[in-house]
Amino acid sequence: MEVLTLSLGPLGTNCYIIISAGEALIIDPGGEASKVIEMLTSKNATPKAILLTHAHFDHIGAVEDLRNHYNIEVYLHENERDWLLDPQLNGSFKFVGNEIKTEKPEHYLSEGNLTISSFIFEVRHTPGHSPGSVSFVFEKEQWVFGGDVLFYGGVGRTDLLGGDMSQLIQSIQNKFYSLPDDFTVYPGHGPKTSILFEKSNNPFVPYRV
Repeated sequence: MEVLTLSLGPLGTNCYIIISAGEALIIDPGGEASKVIEMLTSKNATPKAILLTHAHFDHIGAVEDLRNHYNIEVYLHENERDWLLDPQLNGSFKFVGNEIKTEKPEHYLSEGNLTISSFIFEVRHTPGHSPGSVSFVFEKEQWVFGGDVLFYGGVGRTDLLGGDMSQLIQSIQNKFYSLPDDFTVYPGHGPKTSILFEKSNNPFVPYRV
């Protein structure tokens, strides 16, 4: 499997495309659907689903175009089931001054293993940045796609709707730091990092032995 990264939308959100044997998963398409389509075409890959770590506006801007273009389904945690439809909840009205919305997801994510076509991975509920934040763990590849929970030397903001700093810290300590040290963390913004680096260096969430 390989991971491709595109910086998309008004805040340069990291959209990840995971490709295996001609199939793909799209994680957090924040905007500019044409760039995602171009990348998938260049790789001759067929997407099987759109996975959302959460439903803030900067992570969902291209959902509707890609869902319709490829006739694929969207996965999101149930705690944010109405956010795709509501610009007040997803923050687009407040932060970009125009409505970003799409239809409800076809599937609601819950903790545990999930299989989509040839992809097998674990879903972890990691609230704090938002109530429905989830992370996707690929154990064999030692990858975790964490959205806006854990960044390189930082953490996600908690001053938005449903944010909670104590929850965020618990999510990182219990759901991220419990992963092996050599796992790569693919965040929603900025460069990738590793579990070991964050346990050793993150100034916001110390590692508890």
